[in-house]
Amino acid sequence: MEKQWVDMSPEEKQEEMFNQWLSPRDPEGNDLKFQSPGTQKDYIERVTIIKDAIQMKKLPARVPVIISPSFFPCYYAGITPQEAMYDYDKLNMAFRKFLLDFQPDTNIGSIGPGPGRAFEILDYKLYSWPGHGVSPDSPYQCNEGEYMMADEYDALIEDPSNFFITTYLPRVFGALEGLKMLPAATGILEIFGVATNFIPFGLPPVQATFKALMEAGSEALKWIGAVSALGNETMALGFPGTFGGFTKAPFDVLGDTLRGTRGIMLDMYRQPDKLLEAMDRLTPIMIKMGVNAARMNRHPLIFMPLHKGADGFMSDEQFKKFYWPTFREVMIGLINEGVIPFPAAEGYWNSRLEVLRDIPGGKTLWMIDQSDMLKAKETLGTVACLAGNVPSDLLKLGTPEQVKDYIKNLIDTVGKDGGYIVCNGAFFDEAKPENLRVMVDFTREYGIYK
Repeated sequence: MEKQWVDMSPEEKQEEMFNQWLSPRDPEGNDLKFQSPGTQKDYIERVTIIKDAIQMKKLPARVPVIISPSFFPCYYAGITPQEAMYDYDKLNMAFRKFLLDFQPDTNIGSIGPGPGRAFEILDYKLYSWPGHGVSPDSPYQCNEGEYMMADEYDALIEDPSNFFITTYLPRVFGALEGLKMLPAATGILEIFGVATNFIPFGLPPVQATFKALMEAGSEALKWIGAVSALGNETMALGFPGTFGGFTKAPFDVLGDTLRGTRGIMLDMYRQPDKLLEAMDRLTPIMIKMGVNAARMNRHPLIFMPLHKGADGFMSDEQFKKFYWPTFREVMIGLINEGVIPFPAAEGYWNSRLEVLRDIPGGKTLWMIDQSDMLKAKETLGTVACLAGNVPSDLLKLGTPEQVKDYIKNLIDTVGKDGGYIVCNGAFFDEAKPENLRVMVDFTREYGIYK
């Protein structure tokens, strides 16, 4: 008799998640039809070597190679970032060309640029995007600000969903001002007085908000249909997706898009207890967000972009108090459900590496940006698979020979016993195509375990 999910150990759940990744399905829920037996073989090989690397097996077949670009596929295909965000045929053309020309072991997909028209309908304020605040040729930019005020922690802690709906969303989406007028849904209980809760839905600002939501929803549905179609097409060609979804460290949820950098840094000194309480409140939400995405997409790798825990943002003691505990708790929550946390340690994390190693072995994959890779291998790398550290400036300004030498050194030192994936250290917009080709070709040629 098969074990029920709730009765499985984290290790058994992880194996099941990998089995699901190895057996992709089409949008109708049927087994995916590969283009040929050869592409199916390629798909299985790629997932298997990534699985072996994550589980830190000593002798996988070879070192995997992943390329994770930002807007590079657009520039490479001769279209602007603006075109990619508004013309989904051009978007898919660019990312299909990138994948087929460079042949990395995973497919980043075309989800990154996002649907510009939907953002426009909603009057998105948190970002400026190509042709809307920045030039059509530029990538998008975050607009730093305090979208949650210093005195609003109690409201967030009491009811995070209601706070996001009635306070946060109207601040970052100009077209959603009407959400401020909505009552808490928890007040809709019995027939007596129940109708009063629906009065706001008859008000013009609220109706305008819902009209904008429906229009943006229709556009987002059109966009995700195009993005998903490319994902299914490229899986059938033998390329597994890079990510199964994403979640965040609770400190970054608050610091990136709620309180902002200045706000959260002040909060560590002025109201540390409220900050800690809010992060505790957000932790199960972030776990659920990652687990649900992994299960829905049948893909165990959940991306976690890390921002404000890097060296320089806070002291080591502050990191241990404010950042690490809830970040670790989110990772453990994912691991317990068979999910592989995939944190991206952007910037330098040299002073954090000893702390980061306090996690179960063979259960995480870390994208290392500018940290000392040897130190990372000797610390975090004793319990976790490392990916990355190929610098963006080398890909843009270096020669193919320099790229080859850099990757050779990484494979010889960090990857000699397994537990390493060649990858760029940070998402990039610009690079020499010949450098990306040598990144893939040389890794396949040299990174063979004997």
